[in-house]
Amino acid sequence: MFTAVEPVAPPRGRWGTTWRVLLALGLSLVGWIATVGPAAEPGFVRIWGWVVDPVLGVVALVLTLLLVRRYPVPVAVGAALTAIVSTLAFGAALLALCSVATRRRWPEIAVVAVVDVIAFSVPNPVYGAPPGGQQWWIQLAFVGVGIAMVIAVGVAVGQRRALLAGLRERAETAEREQAARVEATRIAERNRIASDMHDVLAHRISLVAMHAAAVGYRPDLDPEERQQAIRTIEENARLALSELRDVLGVLRDPSAVADRPEPPQPRLADVAALVEEGRAAGMHIELVESVDLAGGEPPSIVAQTAYRVTREALTNARKHAPGTRVTVSLAGEPGDGLALRITNPAPLRPGGTGLPGAGLGLVGLTERVAKAGGRISNGPRAGGGFELAVWLPWADGSPRDGGQTG
Repeated sequence: MFTAVEPVAPPRGRWGTTWRVLLALGLSLVGWIATVGPAAEPGFVRIWGWVVDPVLGVVALVLTLLLVRRYPVPVAVGAALTAIVSTLAFGAALLALCSVATRRRWPEIAVVAVVDVIAFSVPNPVYGAPPGGQQWWIQLAFVGVGIAMVIAVGVAVGQRRALLAGLRERAETAEREQAARVEATRIAERNRIASDMHDVLAHRISLVAMHAAAVGYRPDLDPEERQQAIRTIEENARLALSELRDVLGVLRDPSAVADRPEPPQPRLADVAALVEEGRAAGMHIELVESVDLAGGEPPSIVAQTAYRVTREALTNARKHAPGTRVTVSLAGEPGDGLALRITNPAPLRPGGTGLPGAGLGLVGLTERVAKAGGRISNGPRAGGGFELAVWLPWADGSPRDGGQTG
């Protein structure tokens, strides 16, 4: 239903004005010919019928066309009263009544209809009652039926306008909501890309910084160790630039994502490779893994979240607690969920490596874990150091290759 929307009258164009004028004049001429013809006697009646009556009818029609939308009830009542003494104002009165009916405000319609019934039923004081006139109740019934038909047409036009206004409003609302959804999706995708860029680049740059620090602060390194550190710096710098180029390419041209194959997403087994990469960079990392994979791999979103949490935690350990031993514990099975715990003691050198941080790493991890339906907690350990604990759901019968990328 669209009746709650106020009908809005469309702008009246040239054709709209033309057909209204022709209709009103046609209805008026029928009454004028029937009335003035028999009364066309020399004298006052002839002057009134051929001069004053047309002038009043034209004035009533012009005022109706110009003012009926702004002042509907006064204009309609005025046209009806004019029709008492001017048969050529009959069409203007009906046109005004129809315009009032399009508003579908029944008190206004009732007032104008009563005035029209009276105006069309009483004899014209100038021409008098037409010869061979019908009985008053027959004439009243005839006038009432005619006015009811005009009201019905006006109400129907008003309902159609309200329907179109409602449909237009719904279409505009749907367009606004669609635009808002598209914008929200775009913002969410950009935030996801920014989070990935933070995770990846922080991981790569921290490795570069660690090896560069080793080369700078360890003059006792033999040439082979020095060359290995330089190769590692070069490799991670190239990887960081490549991943940064991919991310910036997506930001510049989001449509290119559809034409580019999805890169392989990390699995749970890649956590061990991440640990090995950290060990190769000189970190002291212990991996304790007791995950039951007899029922298959965990859902993709769980594996990806575990991988990214581990990567961010190791990056933070390199930056803020260099030289400490980091313990990565993975445990879980279908039905119980996947538990990930990463701990490290207090840093050996207060202040860490001095690498700047955005302060958004843990915020991003919290959002990722929440998106996967898990829980996360972090903070100082009772015995000193830092602990990050994550639990992720892993239900029996979970899809092994489904889920959304984080």
